[in-house]
Amino acid sequence: MIASLGMYDFGPAQGANDRLWALIRTGLRGRGVAAPETLTRGEHAYWDAWTAPDLVLSQTCGYPFRARLHDRVAYVGTPDYGVAGCPPGHYRSVFVARPDDPRRHLSEFHGARLAYNEPLSQSGWAAPQSHAAKLGISLLPGVQTGGHRLSARAVIEGAADIAALDAVTHALLCDLDPEVAALRIVALTDPTPGLPFITARGQDPAPIFDAVSEAVAALAPDDRTALRLKGFLRLPVADYLAVPDPPPPEQIAALI
Repeated sequence: MIASLGMYDFGPAQGANDRLWALIRTGLRGRGVAAPETLTRGEHAYWDAWTAPDLVLSQTCGYPFRARLHDRVAYVGTPDYGVAGCPPGHYRSVFVARPDDPRRHLSEFHGARLAYNEPLSQSGWAAPQSHAAKLGISLLPGVQTGGHRLSARAVIEGAADIAALDAVTHALLCDLDPEVAALRIVALTDPTPGLPFITARGQDPAPIFDAVSEAVAALAPDDRTALRLKGFLRLPVADYLAVPDPPPPEQIAALI
């Protein structure tokens, strides 16, 4: 059995996730759903977990969910992180640049080098590319970093001009890293459905949803604050599937 909560799992959030999982695990077992004792972490917490036939619970990103997973897993629900300017269960990306960059508006970053975590990231690639296209500008695939923290670092160190960070990750990083907190916010993308919780196809998501909802409500206030967690709800899967897919990095790079 596998459970992972790897999307927001660093700094104080890691201990809070362990305590959240302990509550979820108790709720699952009380409902007759077998659950592993501990969370899976590291490289196996992502694609390996999301596609595992014995997946009990994990959190994925909206882009992988709509592109590769929605017909291979069962949707459980979506956490609400209370992101400013977003409906419940939604989030957005934060465009960040160096504080000394003279460009003040996103439209001035036409042709800029974008640091992005991976091509199947909603917040790091899809949302910023869709937002740029609406403005009639291009953000070029500057460097693929493998993570939002590394994308922020690429901007800080000058390897890229701009990055788009998941708003929740950005808030968590600002609490931990003064250099990330010093990055200037250039723009915000439109809200999209937040990072969904999933279980293996064939699992009944109803008791899992109930266990997670109960656990979130019972979580200690300090842990809720550490996770920025406000609640847990269900969104229509169609809302995820309706989000547009941008061209992949190699297609945009070929136009340079």
